[in-house]
Amino acid sequence: MISLKNICFSCLLIGNVIQAASQTLPTADYYKSNRSLTYDEVIAAYKTLDAKHGKALMITGGTTDSGRPLHLFVISGDSDFDPVSIRKKGKAIFLINNAIHPGEPDGVDASLKLARELLENSRLEPLIKQVVVCIIPVYNIDGALNRGCCSRANQDGPESYGFRGNARNLDLNRDFVKADAKNTQSFISFFRTWDPDVFADTHVSDGADYQYTMTLIATQHNKLHPVMGSYLHDKMEPAIYDMMKKKGNEMCPYVNTRGETPESGIEGFYESPRFATGYTALFNTIGFVLETHMLKPFPQRVEATYQLLASLLEYTSSNAEEIKSLRKLSNDECSRKTEFPLHWQMDTTSYSMISFKGFEAKHKTSEVTGLERLYYDRAVPYEKPVKYFDTYRSISSVVRPDYYIIPQAWTEVIDRLKWNEIKMTPLTKDTLMEVECYYITGYESGKQPYEGHYLHKNTTVRKEKQRIQFYRGDLLIPVNQPCNRFIVETLEPVAPDSWFSWGFFDSVLQQKEWFSDYVFEEKAEEILRNDADLKRDFEKKKAEDKVFASDHWAMLLYVYQHSPYYEKSCNRYPVFRISK
Repeated sequence: MISLKNICFSCLLIGNVIQAASQTLPTADYYKSNRSLTYDEVIAAYKTLDAKHGKALMITGGTTDSGRPLHLFVISGDSDFDPVSIRKKGKAIFLINNAIHPGEPDGVDASLKLARELLENSRLEPLIKQVVVCIIPVYNIDGALNRGCCSRANQDGPESYGFRGNARNLDLNRDFVKADAKNTQSFISFFRTWDPDVFADTHVSDGADYQYTMTLIATQHNKLHPVMGSYLHDKMEPAIYDMMKKKGNEMCPYVNTRGETPESGIEGFYESPRFATGYTALFNTIGFVLETHMLKPFPQRVEATYQLLASLLEYTSSNAEEIKSLRKLSNDECSRKTEFPLHWQMDTTSYSMISFKGFEAKHKTSEVTGLERLYYDRAVPYEKPVKYFDTYRSISSVVRPDYYIIPQAWTEVIDRLKWNEIKMTPLTKDTLMEVECYYITGYESGKQPYEGHYLHKNTTVRKEKQRIQFYRGDLLIPVNQPCNRFIVETLEPVAPDSWFSWGFFDSVLQQKEWFSDYVFEEKAEEILRNDADLKRDFEKKKAEDKVFASDHWAMLLYVYQHSPYYEKSCNRYPVFRISK
């Protein structure tokens, strides 16, 4: 029996399809009038393309902090929209993310142009035979709805645009690992479902003035599997730069200057997993951040973004088999790898010389402050060699365990493991296990919140083996998965973007039980009488530390903390390691 509810829902679906089909696309060159489409206009345009073309599908995903769903627009040459089937056919998947910072909308309009060209220009049809293109039209929907003219004070157009922060005032390009925003949670679902081989995130840069419209951040090649890192650095990147130059839009690496101006040298961007390409690298996806220059006119920036997205697609299409083969190798070896780097440092002794096209940097007296100010003289362009520092070295690493085990109480962390499709097995019965545990011995926290957290850094730990009681439902995580890097970098507490660093385990850092000094006196005497080693260490500390020896409370606390009465769970990190 068909219910009235189902009939109404079917009518609604038909009505939506008819409405979408009746929409007209914006003119192909609308952005040339310094205008970026609004969120509603963008979604309507993609729905129109969906209704018109069998090779396109608009997918509605999870919600965002704005209450609106995240969309994914998929272009598939053979109209196969099943990611499992697509991978079985050996096709590559190219994911484009737009408006993570909605005040930087170049990619929103460039991606719509790319989608339209791929679907309506038969000359480009070969590009989607071996590659399925996935486009997130607007990622930070919340910020895109907060539209205005002036939040990007230094940017040349468009006439109106969105705001950097989302509805919770989070910068989504700092949220990939901590995943506070619903936007991020929905992105992770798309990302893990489609498992892209190549990823692009579109931005507009701040910083120095120079001649290029487009600059590029590639996944830090040293942080990828060596074979894939070499392929990216030695083959793919040079090819992309060459393609852009032939298109008349020469570009350079993202201008992250060592000093005040580019002549001081350019540093490769350090991408920890909080950032888009730092996160995607944990899954052996080659990532790019496209950074147009804020001082170039909006139409020019859109064209450059379109050309670079098209170049990335062209390269991926021509080299799909090799990219997928290298990625499979990286995934397989990551499953077997036993040691993982945690901290990286730029190698200041290793650099290449790149030819950089800039403008002469000069100084003059400020009309505002009366003091000296920097400016770039566009009447004096130059091309000169500049040092490019793009090598990072691992400065600390960890040998992975065979398993991590996490008590079921830590639901925030377990949820994030589930969102990222980490394989876990719940214990079927209460079990006493010998495990390796960490005690947090030191850390520093910021005095101001950073993206909603008081981020910890410079964390130190000591290891100890203990027999711990676990319970039915606690989760065992095997460390033999293609996403081992994600597991290790989030669960090892000293890692810079671990979930400990983001404060998800802060409650273990607070002692819950104490003692009354006047009552504990007799117990302390008894403890020292019965523990010769503690007595010896106590006397030694008093002899060597005069401040300690003059502090009655500190001495009692020392005895308490080294007695059976002190809680073992204080400062004990609640993710445990099991090694065979």
